[in-house]
Amino acid sequence: MDALALQQYLHEHIPLSRAMQVSVLAASVEEVLLAAPLAPNINHRETVFGGSASAVCILAAWSLVQVRLRASETAARLVIQRNLMEYLLPVHGDFTARARVEDEAPWRHFHKVLERRGKARIAVAATQEREGVIAGRLAGTFVAAIR
Repeated sequence: MDALALQQYLHEHIPLSRAMQVSVLAASVEEVLLAAPLAPNINHRETVFGGSASAVCILAAWSLVQVRLRASETAARLVIQRNLMEYLLPVHGDFTARARVEDEAPWRHFHKVLERRGKARIAVAATQEREGVIAGRLAGTFVAAIR
């Protein structure tokens, strides 16, 4: 699934992503990079609303799992089970959210369990960034179930 296909999928199946004007800058089995402008995601302090930061990070992490499932031709339903968002800095402009594979071992285990049991969990991290500076961190757990 390339960046354009992922963006179309998100906008069609997760309407919030369209309302937040999320765009996909990169999509591969190694990394997903999303971008969002400040204007539709602004709060009363003229910074990025925390819910928007969290949502875009969740989308990045979810998308990484989705891209990897599709690349392995695994048809599974994917949902988030839990997440924790840490806000490090206020963001005064457009921002990105990045999820990347740091270690293949948990992914191999995830796929093995999914094949064996039809259901598996994977922990995925994402960062919120502004001009290359990390402004937030998300730790999420996602559950995939074979359809």
